[in-house]
Amino acid sequence: MFYNSAIYANNGSEENSQETAPLTLDTDIEVPEAFWRTMDSENVEEVPTMAQTPAQPLEPPPVKRVTLMLDWYLSPQHVALVIAQERGLYAAQGLEVEIQSPADPSIAIKLLTAGEVDLALTRQPLLHLHAHNGAPITRIATLIETSLTAVIVTGEEQVGAGSTLAGLHYGYTTGEGRDLSIPRLLPRSVQQTDDFTPPVNLHFDPIRAMRENQIDAVADGFYHYLPQQLATEGINTHVIRFDELDIPRHDGLVVLANSDTLVRRADTWSRFVLALEQASHWIIDNPDAAWALLISAHPVLDNDINASAWEDILRRMALSPAALDNRRYAGFETFLHQMGLTQATLPVSRLAVDPHTL
Repeated sequence: MFYNSAIYANNGSEENSQETAPLTLDTDIEVPEAFWRTMDSENVEEVPTMAQTPAQPLEPPPVKRVTLMLDWYLSPQHVALVIAQERGLYAAQGLEVEIQSPADPSIAIKLLTAGEVDLALTRQPLLHLHAHNGAPITRIATLIETSLTAVIVTGEEQVGAGSTLAGLHYGYTTGEGRDLSIPRLLPRSVQQTDDFTPPVNLHFDPIRAMRENQIDAVADGFYHYLPQQLATEGINTHVIRFDELDIPRHDGLVVLANSDTLVRRADTWSRFVLALEQASHWIIDNPDAAWALLISAHPVLDNDINASAWEDILRRMALSPAALDNRRYAGFETFLHQMGLTQATLPVSRLAVDPHTL
């Protein structure tokens, strides 16, 4: 038994020694030559761990240049255009807007239709009249929602002055006065009398005509400015609003684009009108700062007449310039047709659009 135990013990020790002995390689291992090939350091491509040069900045979209022709000299009624410029609102929309004043107000729409300018300002009645004459123009925005013109009559207002008005000598500056207000002031029976004096074209200089007593009244004068300007020369006047002549309410100042390129440039006009809307809201929220910015940018506007008109003009500003009152434009077309000024009515889509919907 002892012998067997010794053998068992000896066998166990051999097994333990085999388990604990380190492993060795008793044969040679050959590694393929290709695995040992050294790499040519000149051909090794470095793996970048980070960008060695910064990425090129993205190019901003090209700036769209726009030329806009005013309806006449710059005045507070154009404030939204100026504030959008001064506060960088056009630039934020990728636009560079150049505002120009016409040497002759009658050429603004002519330049627009000829493609010499991109946008032009006018009054809604003149838009209708020019469109009926074939001008390719369309309203894309409204700056002032009520008429800015009226009949300006010399002297004090008199009660029951209907017959007196019919006997006055009138002047006009645009087709608005010639075709709309004068026919409401001068009945056909008066115009057919032998001593009737026809209205005269004032060529946008009503002050001189009234100062020299060439006329008794202006059929389409700017009532915020003309009476005050005449008062400084000792000429008293009173105002007859178009409402009193049963002329429908209409937009006093609108922005026109060329109809022929309207759809192609729809994105540009939408961005332009958005800048106007932002400017209009800032003006209403900050009227004193807006006035200060206006006269700082254009010191020639800093006078008592403009300052006295400021608050009333703000009340008439369009806060949603793109918004289109279809009823107003359709109604004015009907009015012109009933007056016999047009042979048919144009669809509103021919006259005005909301550029955001194009």
